[in-house]
Amino acid sequence: MDAESPVAPPTAAPGRGHGGRDLTSGPIARTLLLFALPTLAANILQSLNGSINAIWVGRSLGEVALAATSNSNLVMFLMLAAVFGFGLSATILVGQNMGRRDIEGARRAMGTAVGLFVIASVAIAIVGWLAAPAILALLATPPDATPLAAAYLRVIFIALPPLFLVTILTMGMRGTGDAMTPFVIMILNVALDSGLNPVFIRGLFGAPRMGIAGSATATCIAAWISLVVLVVLIYARDLTIRLRGAELRWLLPDPALLGVIVAKGIPIGLQMFVISFAGLAMMGLINHAGVDVVAAYGVTLQLWTYIQMPALAIGAAVSAMAAQNVGAGLWNRVDGITRWGIIVNLAVTAALILLVTLVDRPVLSLFLGGSSPALPIARHIQLVASWSFLMFGVTLVIFGTVRANGSVIAPLVILFVAMFPVRLGAVFALRPLIGNEAFWWTMPLSSFASMLMAIGYYRAGGWRTLHMKITSPREARA
Repeated sequence: MDAESPVAPPTAAPGRGHGGRDLTSGPIARTLLLFALPTLAANILQSLNGSINAIWVGRSLGEVALAATSNSNLVMFLMLAAVFGFGLSATILVGQNMGRRDIEGARRAMGTAVGLFVIASVAIAIVGWLAAPAILALLATPPDATPLAAAYLRVIFIALPPLFLVTILTMGMRGTGDAMTPFVIMILNVALDSGLNPVFIRGLFGAPRMGIAGSATATCIAAWISLVVLVVLIYARDLTIRLRGAELRWLLPDPALLGVIVAKGIPIGLQMFVISFAGLAMMGLINHAGVDVVAAYGVTLQLWTYIQMPALAIGAAVSAMAAQNVGAGLWNRVDGITRWGIIVNLAVTAALILLVTLVDRPVLSLFLGGSSPALPIARHIQLVASWSFLMFGVTLVIFGTVRANGSVIAPLVILFVAMFPVRLGAVFALRPLIGNEAFWWTMPLSSFASMLMAIGYYRAGGWRTLHMKITSPREARA
């Protein structure tokens, strides 16, 4: 059969759990929105949680503590990049198997991914705890912020194992078409984290007064509780990704599945590492501009987490939908998913940028206070660079589609070129001429470059000919 020809999905395999959703039928725009909205709400809650925590730190402990958390959170994002790459690789396998109605294949993929990260997350946590001071030194963290950043970062590393596993499990759920359970877990996580932050920072209700380490402690407790509740929900509701009885042996990574997850996950993870390293390099340069500029940049990053939320949610929805339709062979529908993803993303992101621009001063004042010298710097950064997320969203949607068929090298190359030769190269070229303005004006430049390259690859690249399919035992027996 020709790869471009639509095919009817095969009959569902026996033993399918609940919670999945068929993304291979129905109106594309409506299905995309209904699937993306819970993911968007979860992402907004996650960002809101980070913002609330930053408000507590900034208003309770000051600009130095806020600068410390900005540096530490970049390191945490770098660590989470690893689980994102392998998790997305497993999610694509889950989605393609769901499109073929191969439930056993979907569960085997999730079992391998979870088994891999139980081991990897513990190892990363131990290494991170020991290496925290050296990591912060590499970032050129301001000396007055380093002790606070180290105390914060070490506790965050303890939270990484449950954060990794929750991320893997919820990404797998989205591959099955279930976006609501991850949303419920995010509500729980945010309620616990944001609620416990002032308790441990200020020592309320008899809790120890821990300062900045209290913020990390709240994050750690929330992560572990969320993981336990998620596992209970998976089995209580008999969700599609659950493993029972003999299926539990799939937690021992299958060599064939592990090979695909690693081969595709490393380039996907490297994409996140490229973004992270570019961010770390930028933070290292900005750190030399003084605490006020660092604090201004840190709170602007808080605003940007909201502005990029629609692009991230729609990109994730596009990837899950495209994976199921690739598995079902519905290539015309894959193109429609990409087109509607771009349209919806541009509309929502543009509206959000306009809203943030109108209310940036009072929002930024929540973090810094109305008289902070960092406030006008933060407003200027936001006005210069925020509109670049329109182009960033187009790139994310296209990447979501091409990755759904196993194309991971081209997005990695595109991001590397946009972040390093283009953005950082332009920073070094322009900074002698325009000073710190080079940090902000090069952001839309790199976003424009990545968008053009992504569009070119989607239209002319060979991504449609790639495959991630693994022959399952059920298919081998047939």
